[in-house]
Amino acid sequence: MIQAGDDALNTTAKGGKNLLGISIIAALAGFIFGFDTVVISGANLPIRELWQTSPLFHGFFIMSMALWGTVVGAIFGGGPTEKYGRKNVLLWIGIFFTVSSIGSALAQDPYTFSFFRFMGGLGIGISSVAAPTYISEISTPQTRGRLGAMYQFNIVFGILIAFLSNYFLKGVDGNNDWRWMLGVMAVPSLIYTLLVFGIPESPRWLVALKNDDAGARKVLQILGIQNAEEEIDAIRLAAREESLKSKTSFSVPVITAFSGWLFYSILQSMVRHQFYFILCSRNIGKSRAGR
Repeated sequence: MIQAGDDALNTTAKGGKNLLGISIIAALAGFIFGFDTVVISGANLPIRELWQTSPLFHGFFIMSMALWGTVVGAIFGGGPTEKYGRKNVLLWIGIFFTVSSIGSALAQDPYTFSFFRFMGGLGIGISSVAAPTYISEISTPQTRGRLGAMYQFNIVFGILIAFLSNYFLKGVDGNNDWRWMLGVMAVPSLIYTLLVFGIPESPRWLVALKNDDAGARKVLQILGIQNAEEEIDAIRLAAREESLKSKTSFSVPVITAFSGWLFYSILQSMVRHQFYFILCSRNIGKSRAGR
């Protein structure tokens, strides 16, 4: 009995480490989220001077295209997450981020640039749905809040690193330093994409949507869940209850639309203040230099 108890403790401890590592990998989507949101601030003025577009076109089309992609991704990201699985969507998010960063850095006109920025925005919006969902579904009730908070922390951490990255890359390649600022995001995006290959699928998705109890059982063992059968039964019961609620509720589309609008408003306000701070700092520097 003592040996069995020790084995159970070892399995639980190993599963806790696996759970932490898997959650960190999924939460890296938040880091890229924050990084991509802010890194564009370093390209704001150089792009405006390079392509000589009108203020309306520059603000509404070029600089805001990632925000429009974020709104679309946040509103419609739940569909592919449910249909194709959390892991597959997280993988495509990494691909979107990687292609977006490289394409934006190499763009030769505002239309190509905006296309790749929109792609990155889609990745941001979808990640805001898929990553927290995945983390909450693989975590235990005792660790769900703590592990879920990692995603939020990584967003803020990504914002900080983006500001530092822009600062250190300023002047690296003259008028093209903004390309390096945007292109450097391909490094964490590619690392994240490769790491996602090693994480398991959500056991809840496997049970509730694929009826793959065997696959879910393997994932639960990796996570250190001792009573896998009871967990599977609980997942199936919860999914059945949610299905009944969704059939009798008409508020889901309204809530989704409102959440997307609210998310966009907050993100737009945040980015607007960031750009305002950069413009103020630039004007202050000019005024001091003129004295």
